[in-house]
Amino acid sequence: MTDASPLVSASDLTVRFGETTVLHDVNLRVQAGEIVTIVGPNGSGKSTLIAALLGGVTPATGRIDRAAGLRIGYVPQRLVLDPTLPMTVERFLSLPRRVSARRAREALERAGVPEIGNRQMAALSGGQFQRALLARAILEEPDLLILDEATAGLDQPGAAAFYQRIEEVRATTGCGVLMISHDLHVVMSASDRVICLNGHVCCEGTPEVVAAAPDYRRLFGEGTQGALALYRHHHDHTHAHDHSQDAAE
Repeated sequence: MTDASPLVSASDLTVRFGETTVLHDVNLRVQAGEIVTIVGPNGSGKSTLIAALLGGVTPATGRIDRAAGLRIGYVPQRLVLDPTLPMTVERFLSLPRRVSARRAREALERAGVPEIGNRQMAALSGGQFQRALLARAILEEPDLLILDEATAGLDQPGAAAFYQRIEEVRATTGCGVLMISHDLHVVMSASDRVICLNGHVCCEGTPEVVAAAPDYRRLFGEGTQGALALYRHHHDHTHAHDHSQDAAE
């Protein structure tokens, strides 16, 4: 079935910079409509993997396949703009291709910041700036949305709100989402599948499976399982069962 074909996949991917092997034997796929998050320590090759998927890095071995006509929206970790350069958000959204004011407003609304169109980019808060980058990515009407540490610098409530917005974009457009993140707790409640990377894929699966995996705990500590349960509780808006009642039943 064509709808079962991945939007993007990596097969036995190895990337070297000079004598240094950054990634080896990595296999990855992202389907339409799913949110996949890559986690891993600093230096684990996460950004290199994204660069390879985007075509900016040439693999030493292995292959990358993209669906025909794949449209990608990309939200970088940070974008440095000259603070002395006067530029409204709507003007920023029209670079490099001009978009109508209506389309810009629609994108900002979908990014959750409909009110910032006339503001100067230099005057935005960190969260607003990242939402503007998200709006710009949405304008591509992407089949696949890629986010590289898009919540770096945001506090935990800001990161959680950003991920909730990503879930809403996925729900309304059906796009696939591939994220890199350090926000382990929030990621666990926002992802369909988690890939733990440390030069290679250490473990992969649903958040529950990965949180229980020995490799994940070795990299991120034993406390992550409890955090997963806590954030799943908030995410589902359900009340935890009283263990004493469970025991009495």
